[in-house]
Order: sequence, then C-alpha cells, then structure tokens
Amino acid sequence: MKLMTCPINGTRPIAEFSYGGTLRVMPDPNAASDAEWSDYVFNRDNAPGIKREWWRHIPSNTWFIAERDTERDVVLRTWLHAERD
Repeated sequence: MKLMTCPINGTRPIAEFSYGGTLRVMPDPNAASDAEWSDYVFNRDNAPGIKREWWRHIPSNTWFIAERDTERDVVLRTWLHAERD
C-alpha cells in the first residue's frame, strides 16, 4: 500500500489524498501581461524530477505541500504552507 504523511494527521493511505497541482508563484493579475498570465495558466514543466506540489488530506480537508520525486514516484517530505520552507 502506498502511503503519504499528512503534517496534521500522520501517515495515511494515498487514497485519502487528492493532488492539487504544482506549487508555483502566481504573477500579479493587475500587472502581468496577457502573455505572462496565459503562460502561468496554461503551461507546466512536466519534466521528471523533484517537484513541490499542493496536496489535500480529504477527510480533514488539510492542504499542505509535498516535495516529491516524480521520476522515482517517492514523497521526500511534507509540510504545512504556513511553515514555509
């Protein structure tokens, strides 16, 4: 069984989590050009490697960040967004 560690609820089965997307810095909507905004909305770097991603523990609705190696499909660590890395 594949497991992930929720920073609040501990290690749980992966079925209790949902993926929320790659952690990215959003450009200022009032200052970004149309090209910058469309690049943020539509383009992703899907190359394998270490990514920081949003994840949610569904039963507790806890959102957190997971650092994951997408090439090896291994979760390296997790933390709450407020903890800032």
